[in-house]
Amino acid sequence: MDFQTFLNKILDFAMSAGMKLLAAIVVLIVGRLIIKWIMKMVRKGKLCQKVDHTVSRFLNNALNILLHVILVIMVVGILGVPMASVITVLASAGVAIGLALQGALSNLAGGIMILIFHPFRLDDFVEAGSYSGTVKDIGIFYTVLCTPDNRMVTIPNGTIMSEEIINYSANDTRRLDLSFSVAYGTDVARVKAILLEEAGRHALVMKDPEPFCRLTKQNESSLDFALRVWTKKEDYWTVNFDLLETVNDRFVAEGIEIPFNQLDVHIAKD
Repeated sequence: MDFQTFLNKILDFAMSAGMKLLAAIVVLIVGRLIIKWIMKMVRKGKLCQKVDHTVSRFLNNALNILLHVILVIMVVGILGVPMASVITVLASAGVAIGLALQGALSNLAGGIMILIFHPFRLDDFVEAGSYSGTVKDIGIFYTVLCTPDNRMVTIPNGTIMSEEIINYSANDTRRLDLSFSVAYGTDVARVKAILLEEAGRHALVMKDPEPFCRLTKQNESSLDFALRVWTKKEDYWTVNFDLLETVNDRFVAEGIEIPFNQLDVHIAKD
């Protein structure tokens, strides 16, 4: 083989490989544009509008990943890599990745469970594990909460589904339980009347179910009363702070003693 023949073969290979590489780049770019267009049309479609927003967001993310995987396989095929080899590599890589990413697969399973069982939805206020906040995003692997002090907390879906979840937004109303303590010797009936009066005066306290108040415990240094009222979920904290303030002011005005912890010491004389 002379040098010219060798050079021609090199040029032919370069042209062939270059055309494949160019075609792969074109397919990759066009494919990305097509995927963006498809995702845009899916999000604007009537079916997507009818489905729950949480479910729609989850399925859109899954579809986006699936389309990109298909695009990558097409690009690899254009480059001339045998598909049997690609499948074998993907299968082997899948096993290795599955073992290495057991946590990620757990999070994926958790995301699917959230999608199916709906323990919470976007904009719900929930308590999950040691965190509580408003649900801002439900992804395939992670859920994002915004805490009351405006911190963004990203929690793995697997962790959320393995712990207790308290959804404070599931119902329209909530019961507020307050405890008040007065000194021994205070008129029990009078205290109950004051607490029920202050609860009844508050505009955000519901009349049905009506407020409840009873003496619940004879503590070491105090008589403890429970006041339970119902309110709308969005008014919970407003009613909580208002009643604490108004009851305190009323106790002061009525001369009702709010006790401190005390210890009576008796000295025996010989």
